[in-house]
Amino acid sequence: MGVDGVPVDVEVDLVRRLPSMVVVGLPSGAVREGSERVRSAIAQSNLDFPRKRVVVNLAPANLRKDGTGFDLPMAIGILAASEQVPTGALDDTLFVGELGLDGELRQVRGVLPLALMAAAQGLTRVVVPDANGAEAAAAAGIEALTATRLSEVVDWLRGDRSLPSAVGVAPRVAPTAGADLSEVRGQHRARRALEIAAAGGHNLLLLGPPGCGKTMLAARLPSILPALTPAEAVDITRVHSVAGLLDDHVGLLTDRPFRAPHHTISTAGLAGSAALRPGEVSLAHHGVLFLDEVPEFGRSVLEVLRGPLEDGRVTISRAQGSVTFPADVTLVAAANPCPCGYAGHATRPCTCPPGSVQRYRGRLSGPLLDRIDLQVWVQPVEAEVLTQGNPGESSASVGARVAAACARQRARASEVGVNFNARLRGDAVMQAARPTTEARDTLGRVLEAYGLSARSWSRMLKVSRTIADLAGADRVDVAHVLEASSFRVAFDDNDTP
Repeated sequence: MGVDGVPVDVEVDLVRRLPSMVVVGLPSGAVREGSERVRSAIAQSNLDFPRKRVVVNLAPANLRKDGTGFDLPMAIGILAASEQVPTGALDDTLFVGELGLDGELRQVRGVLPLALMAAAQGLTRVVVPDANGAEAAAAAGIEALTATRLSEVVDWLRGDRSLPSAVGVAPRVAPTAGADLSEVRGQHRARRALEIAAAGGHNLLLLGPPGCGKTMLAARLPSILPALTPAEAVDITRVHSVAGLLDDHVGLLTDRPFRAPHHTISTAGLAGSAALRPGEVSLAHHGVLFLDEVPEFGRSVLEVLRGPLEDGRVTISRAQGSVTFPADVTLVAAANPCPCGYAGHATRPCTCPPGSVQRYRGRLSGPLLDRIDLQVWVQPVEAEVLTQGNPGESSASVGARVAAACARQRARASEVGVNFNARLRGDAVMQAARPTTEARDTLGRVLEAYGLSARSWSRMLKVSRTIADLAGADRVDVAHVLEASSFRVAFDDNDTP
C-alpha cells in the first residue's frame, strides 16, 4: 500500500474433490496465473502436487493482491498442507518470491518494504530470491535468507541444508563523482543559487535564453548535495523498490535521485499511475526533480506539484483505492523567458508577437511560482570567459560549504524537528531564523515593495536562514535578507534583467 508493506496470510486447504487449484482473496491476474507457475515448479522440483482440489486464500480477503511475489508462499503452503514440509518450520518467517516453471526463484519488486513490515510485525526471518537479498538485508531487525530455487527452500525447511544470509550495502559517505561545477565558466549568480538550493533544499527556477547553461547548471546540482543519511537511503530505496526500478543484487541506493522527465509526461506519470505506482515526483524523493523547459509542460501536470512542494507527499485516489507516496523533493526548473527565447537578450532581439510573452509566462501559475524559493536570471557567458576564463570553483569545495551548512541544520533538528530549512513549518521558521530587529524590518519593507504573499515571506526567511548557515552565522541579519530577496524574480511579468 504505497511504499508500506502489508502482511498477507496464505492459507491452503486440500479438499477431496477433482484435482484443481483455485486462488481466492481478491487476486489480480498475475496472482491467479501464479497457480500454473506453482504447479510446474513443484513438479520440476521432484515434489508431489496434491491430487486434490487446492484452495488458496489470501487474507485479508478485502485487500486486492497484486504482483508475482505470492508464488513462493503459495508453493510452501501447498507443500506444508500436503505434509511434504513441517508446518512448524514456517513460524516467524516471511516468504516472498516469483517462481519459474523449473522452480527457479526470480526477483520481485517491493521486498524492502515487506522486510521492514516483517520486522515491525515481530517476525525473525524473511526468505527471498537471491537477487533481492541485498535489498532485504537493508531492513534492520530481521534476518534475510536467500535461495535460488524452490528445492533449496524445501530442503532448508526439512532441516537438510542451510540458506545463506544476505549482506546489505551501506550508503556511501560522499556523492558519486560525476559532472563537476568547475566545468561551468562564469554564471556566478546562478552558481550561488545552486549552492543555496543544495544547502537548504530550496526550489529553484533558472530563467534565461537558449544555450546560456541552465541545463548544465542543473545537471551539476547532485555533485554538491549532502550525502545520504541511513534513514534517507532506506526511504529512497523503498520507493524505487515498489516501482520495480532496483537492479539485481542491489541493496540500499547510495546517491540522491536526480529525475528529469520529458515535458510530454502525463499527470499520472508525474504524480503516480492508476495502478497506484509512484510517479516521478516520488521517485525524486530526497533528491532533485528537474523540469527542463518547464512552460512546455501541461498546465494540469504542473499544478499537481502544488501539494508535494508544500507537504512533501502526494496522495493518489483512484476507484481501486487511495495511497500516499513520499515526495520530499527539491524542484529545479529551467525556462526560456519567451517563446522565441530571447526576451532580454543583450544582442539578439525578441521576435515574439505582442502578448505572447505574457501568455507564455502565464503557463506557470502564481501559486506554483510562489512555492519556488529561488528565481534567478541566467545570462549568456561572454566569449572571452568561455575561451580564456579560469575553471570555476569545484564541486568538492562548494560541497564542503554545503555539508557544513547542513550540519548546522541537523544540530538544530532537535529544536525545530527537520533537517533542511526549506522543510520548516509554522513557528519553527522564526525559531530557527532568530532574525535581528534590523533584519525583520528589512524583510517587512521588501514584502511591501514587491507585494509578496505570506508564503513568500516565510520562504524568503527560510532562504535567509540558509544563507546565514552558509556564512556560519547564528542569527539572520540584514545582509542575509537582502541576498534572499534578490532571488525573487516575477516570472509572470515582462521585466527582464
